[in-house]
Amino acid sequence: MMAIVFDSFISRIVSVFPYRNVETQFIDGLMETYPALQYLDGYPHVKVVFRADVYPGPPYDKVAVISGGGSGHEPAHAGFVGEGMLTAAICGDVFASPTVDAILAGIRTVTGPKGCLLIIKNYTGDRLNFGLAAEQAKSEGYKVESVIVEDDCAIPPPLEMAGRRGLAGTILVHKVAGAAAAAGLSLTEVAAEARYASENVGTMGVALKACTLPGRVLTDRLGASKMELGLGIHGEPGGQVTDIQPAEAVVSHLLKQILSKETNYLPIPKGERVVLMVNGLGGTPLMELMIAAGKAVPQLMVDHGLAVDRVYTGSFMTSLDMEGLSISIMRADPSILQRLDAETKAPYWPVGVSGDRPPAKIPAPIPRSSSTKIVESQPLKLTEQGRLLELAIVAAANALIQLKDTLNEWDSKVGDGDCGSTMYKGATAVLEDMKNYPLNDAAETVGEIGSTIGKSMGGTSGIIYSILCKAACAQLKTSSHSAITSKQWVEALAAAIAAVTKYGGAKAGYRTLLDALIPALSSLEERLNSGDDPVTAFLTSSEAALNGADSTKTMRAKAGRTLYVSQEIQTSVPDPGAYATASWYSAAAQAIKDKYKNK
Repeated sequence: MMAIVFDSFISRIVSVFPYRNVETQFIDGLMETYPALQYLDGYPHVKVVFRADVYPGPPYDKVAVISGGGSGHEPAHAGFVGEGMLTAAICGDVFASPTVDAILAGIRTVTGPKGCLLIIKNYTGDRLNFGLAAEQAKSEGYKVESVIVEDDCAIPPPLEMAGRRGLAGTILVHKVAGAAAAAGLSLTEVAAEARYASENVGTMGVALKACTLPGRVLTDRLGASKMELGLGIHGEPGGQVTDIQPAEAVVSHLLKQILSKETNYLPIPKGERVVLMVNGLGGTPLMELMIAAGKAVPQLMVDHGLAVDRVYTGSFMTSLDMEGLSISIMRADPSILQRLDAETKAPYWPVGVSGDRPPAKIPAPIPRSSSTKIVESQPLKLTEQGRLLELAIVAAANALIQLKDTLNEWDSKVGDGDCGSTMYKGATAVLEDMKNYPLNDAAETVGEIGSTIGKSMGGTSGIIYSILCKAACAQLKTSSHSAITSKQWVEALAAAIAAVTKYGGAKAGYRTLLDALIPALSSLEERLNSGDDPVTAFLTSSEAALNGADSTKTMRAKAGRTLYVSQEIQTSVPDPGAYATASWYSAAAQAIKDKYKNK
């Protein structure tokens, strides 16, 4: 990952031509590229970019959202000026906070009677300059609120007075605040939403090379075989220098640091939903950023028990030509998603990312040549295992569809009454998506089932079944052969159970779906070790699953909403989730048994 070092174009040309005022030259180019933006003229040290529709003209009738900081982080901050995001951005010199005069000029330019919100990254210079400008603006009669963003998860406590640095998570805060302001909220309400967003985002970075300041010679303190974890966006040293690692290991380290229970910077419980931002630091190809995004999503799901609702990948807050990336995680509750999905005209916000994430894409068939005689297309020829997998999936889904009302009735007594409806949604979605599943590849098909469930089943059930499928998929992928043996299916089931136990916290006897799956696994292992053929062993294990589900009537719940229901009511019905699991498992086993019986 990040193996290519890109020399800074600016650093090379300024060795020939004198370096001066690159920030203003950047703004000139930005204005030519995006006519909807404007900048203040006549102030040599004031570099303010703002929406051209806001000034000059009548006073702005909504809350103005203003941010900024040192230049060198492009497209931050000026690239995020636009309707639905920032109203103005104040640009300082490279890596230097803008002056009080510049910030004050920006406030005066775009702030109307509803006031303005200043979003400030947690650096001493930014806090002091923006803070003094805010106080002076208040003395002139402006309504001003401030939110400090400190999303850095690299440095463990204690942090003394400095606190955590403001990093790429700031861009997500810009979007939330800008959308809230565009919706017509008051200054107090916009500030509250921005503050909430800033408290629910964490960021961690890694780099192979520090940045090159314009006009200066590159000084690489790392060398060719090292990488630095947790360095700052101004090239400040990070928390750890280590040997270069594969992309998967790097992403794993960043995610663990952000979600660490020790620092508790971002306390997001398992089962919740998050937003992921993979941010390039200036010298990293988009291909490598996309690779990191592709590694991060399954790790968040399987290793951390989280569902990912949005993924933003690209360069949002860079560090000149630094070769590296950062990862930001934000809690994705409905209010956050509404603001992130809201329309914006800011030129560098990825407008194509909105709405619920579909399942992982299945490659489309290659189109036929127009010169070829058109013949009726033939369906994909399934292997023997592909046919069995198809039969099992259809039988399992139909079993859940038929149980909808029964499960809902039971769940109305011991839960929130929607277990049957939730399972019905997942089952019908699987049947709909199955036409796109690569049934001849068992591992990928199981993974796709997890993706389908993740998008169609809400609540705890959806994430638990997604984890089950993704963990089983990962285990099945360890096989180098397309045909999966009965032993490998057992190992996949064991891996799935282990993942749910690890991230859900439940065990046997907790009155959950594990009380169906764990007996099934034990029976399957026992029968196969005794010499039973796989089909018979599978069918016998399904009886163990049903018996296990039925035994939940005698159990006192130790997890889920049933925990709060009286023992008397609990013993009146089996656990709906366990019974649903046993039912689809049994239906799949019976379908395969019938297939072989009719041969």
